[in-house]
Amino acid sequence: MTQVAVSIGSNIQREHHVRVCLDALHADFGELRLSRVFESEPVGFEDGRNFLNLVAVFDSDWSVGELQAWCKRLERANGRRDNSPKFSPRTLDIDLLTVGDACGTIDGVALPRDEITHHAFVLQPLAELLPDNRHPALNISYATLWAEFPPDAQQLLWPVDFVWQGRLISRAD
Repeated sequence: MTQVAVSIGSNIQREHHVRVCLDALHADFGELRLSRVFESEPVGFEDGRNFLNLVAVFDSDWSVGELQAWCKRLERANGRRDNSPKFSPRTLDIDLLTVGDACGTIDGVALPRDEITHHAFVLQPLAELLPDNRHPALNISYATLWAEFPPDAQQLLWPVDFVWQGRLISRAD
């Protein structure tokens, strides 16, 4: 089994789509480890609807291609269109961040995902969830990467209360 980390985001019916994603992940992969849920301002979007973002980690023996196809099927099942502009509102966005220590392009997927070191809405939840794990290509812990993240690169991001399966899984600070 290999540890897989995915980022999850939504800015259309946010709570609903995040819960649907978590339910599907849990149904297909079992136990999930979850970061807090963060609300964030959109980056690069003209539509100003805020996102909910989090990171989920689970174990899988699926190939990178199978994992990527699963993510895309779930996005489409929740109303995401393949031809939608890159910076447009979305019901559900699921991105493979890491699959074990894989580096490079595997099954058409670049790993680890560039967004880890470029976007606070990915790095902060990843650093909170897996602080001592090391970025597969940089060999630097996520906690260190977050501590060194440039302040001018950080968009507004704050934790929110979030309930999944009747449990409070995220608490606003």
